[in-house]
Amino acid sequence: MTFASRRRLTALTTMALSAALIVPAAASAQTEISMFYHGEGNPEEKSVLEQINADFNASQDEYVISLQSFPQQNYNDSVVGAALAGELPCLIDVDGPIMPDWAWSGYLQPLGVDEDAVADFLPGALGYWDGQLYSVGLWDAAKAIYARQSDLDKYGIRVPTLEEPWTKDEFMAALDAYKDSGDYEYAFDPGMNWTGEWYPYAFSPFLQSFGGDIIDRSTFLTSEGVLNGPEAVEFGEWWQTLFTEDYAPGTSQQAAERDLGFIDGSYGLQWNGNWAGAAAVEALGDDVVFLPAPDFGNGGVIGAASWQWAVSADCPNPEGANAWIEFAIQPQYLAAFSDLLGLAPATPAAAEISMFYSPGGALEVFYELSNEQALIRPPTPAYTNAALVFEKATADIANGADVQTALDAATDEINADIEANDGYGFSE
Repeated sequence: MTFASRRRLTALTTMALSAALIVPAAASAQTEISMFYHGEGNPEEKSVLEQINADFNASQDEYVISLQSFPQQNYNDSVVGAALAGELPCLIDVDGPIMPDWAWSGYLQPLGVDEDAVADFLPGALGYWDGQLYSVGLWDAAKAIYARQSDLDKYGIRVPTLEEPWTKDEFMAALDAYKDSGDYEYAFDPGMNWTGEWYPYAFSPFLQSFGGDIIDRSTFLTSEGVLNGPEAVEFGEWWQTLFTEDYAPGTSQQAAERDLGFIDGSYGLQWNGNWAGAAAVEALGDDVVFLPAPDFGNGGVIGAASWQWAVSADCPNPEGANAWIEFAIQPQYLAAFSDLLGLAPATPAAAEISMFYSPGGALEVFYELSNEQALIRPPTPAYTNAALVFEKATADIANGADVQTALDAATDEINADIEANDGYGFSE
């Protein structure tokens, strides 16, 4: 049986068991709790959400969930448009790094869920703004270096661990070994084809491991010194070397090359997320290994925070919306999402019953990576603009731009936006 077949079987079994435990409530007038959701184009993910909604509706007679779905590419614009028109629903799913912008803009209210209910969540699955919990994720995304154990053995490369990840020198020596072998078109695939949010999510952790950042987290008022200081320049020079020295494919990489290049043997190592792990294991079996991020001087770092659920500021029935969130974070639902999507369940209890993250599971290591190496993107409304600026700067540097000039320009652009918005709620 394939991983895909087992994912569907496990999820359907979980949902059937869940539904069997619920005694339908007596029919009565119920208060509608409206919901916006970004996954119209993802039928597997949506199927779990629809099951949660059906189970919640049947479990009590006070509220009923009303779902409206949007394609992901149009979702954020739809939420902003609804906010401007005063027509936000009660429940909104929001990409974790975008949440502070929507909270600052007045779209969201702090959650009223029981803090004990989220006490053991992965840190990246909880969204805080201004010291309060605003959003909760049903999973988290984690990254690793994909490799073949047979290659590491063949080239005599040490297998890194969380306790002792590769140093910069070890990582570059590994890339040299792959490059010199002639076995692969490229030694390393960072994923340049996946533009947009992938760039800050996947590549700013390298910057942070060097000691820089997109925005100074001590004040959230500037990028000066962290995006264009010595550590950031060192990152930029290293980053550019990946492409000028032909270690990695550049911005002209095609989608199929990114999606299949590691599995089909074009790339020796690949920087990728847990959502692709099951396919790699299915293709390569026990030979595929998932390695922690290298330590470039300030610890190994990976990104954190994926899609999360929040309650709109204008929701007339926040009690019902919060009740749905508390219902949705039950382990069987978190495990069902994980089994279908390959993403990390948000809690240990869910991981324990999931297909991939239970003890000995094919993706178990990603849970530990998420728990130990993950760092959320800067939690400030300024991030929405800064992410676009960072994407352009890293692409420009990869394409040969002067590192200091590109980082100075990015810093100036981010700082101008922060100043134009009066610090986005932060002050000295």
